[in-house]
Amino acid sequence: MSVRTETHEAASPKASNRLPLAVYLLAFSLFAMGSAEFLLAGVLPDIADDLHISLSSAGALISAFAIGVVIGGPPLAVLTLRWPRRTTLVISQAVFAVCVAIGLVSDNFTVLLITRFLCGLAYAGFWAVAAVTAIGLVTPDRTARASGVVVSGLSIAMVAGGPAGALLSHFTGWEGGFWAVVGLTVLGAVATAIAIPSAPAAKEQSVRRELRTMRQPQLWVVYIATLLSTAAYMISYNYLAAFLRDVTHVDSVWVPPILVLFGIGAFVGLSIGGRIADGRPHHALLIGAGGILVTSVLLTLLADYAVAVVALVLLMGVAGFVLNPAIYGRVFTVASNAPTLAGATAVSMFQLGISLVPVIAGVALGAGAGLTSIPWLGAGLAVLTIPVVLIDRTMTRNRASNPQTGED
Repeated sequence: MSVRTETHEAASPKASNRLPLAVYLLAFSLFAMGSAEFLLAGVLPDIADDLHISLSSAGALISAFAIGVVIGGPPLAVLTLRWPRRTTLVISQAVFAVCVAIGLVSDNFTVLLITRFLCGLAYAGFWAVAAVTAIGLVTPDRTARASGVVVSGLSIAMVAGGPAGALLSHFTGWEGGFWAVVGLTVLGAVATAIAIPSAPAAKEQSVRRELRTMRQPQLWVVYIATLLSTAAYMISYNYLAAFLRDVTHVDSVWVPPILVLFGIGAFVGLSIGGRIADGRPHHALLIGAGGILVTSVLLTLLADYAVAVVALVLLMGVAGFVLNPAIYGRVFTVASNAPTLAGATAVSMFQLGISLVPVIAGVALGAGAGLTSIPWLGAGLAVLTIPVVLIDRTMTRNRASNPQTGED
């Protein structure tokens, strides 16, 4: 039984073009929880000073969260497989909020480190189940669009949640922004409990079926595309502030607004990608990868021209996030019979792509390459993404002509 038949009865038989309110509430919840990820970088010096630790030690808080997301999603997906999805969502949000609160009231760095790791686990569990829930609330022709709306919560967290939380923390102490995250997460949990349809877990779901689905080679091809494409645009994004100041020589006061443009582009890209990906997912993937390639190359070639760089930052946001709805659409198509573990692993691959960025960039910068090497690395990762997408397209066509080879 596919994910569609598990929960789709919650959707109206006469579905309009508008997505259900519950899909947008899931996006809001992801925004609330995701803001904690992007907020931390803005308050690390304050945390280090308050806890009397080095800045590098405080940076471990970022790694702890990322590790929790990377390794936590798949096991939690298996453990909660037979739980009703609404229950899983609410519990994930509650655990996240409680862990953030415990870290805030503790003056102990070890406790804060552990709670960040647990927050990563809860975040991964929520993200995976939210995506599966969203596609179960809509008709098949709007699957990628619904996934894109949910993921848009993350882009809004990047462009608004993190910066707003950091600004709040500037006036209230570093804890202030995180207390706001706690409040928004609790609000999201209440909304989830009220608005998400109560659908029991499917009786046919089993760990064996989920694990059997994970053996499909095509699913891992999609995961490789997820990792490569995410790293391709995030490597440039993570070093944009330094690139703008030291290479393009933009005044520091303009750096935050320019970074906001990336988030605006991401939101636009999700909207466009969601509409393309439902009918032509590989078109969306190739357009996104090609767009990342072109904008990355142009960033380096036109680095001295501030106006061009500003426009390219916006376009890179569009190109990078055009991919996301198609990525999730491909995962849930290939793993339609058992999407929960597959969706959780997709989230882990997305986070792993982000986590690898400092490693890749660090090797280049450590070898003496300048900041202009960073967009070239992004271009190279985009180039690697394209043949992986083409392999997935070929495998899809082969499966269509030989349906018996698909995994049931």
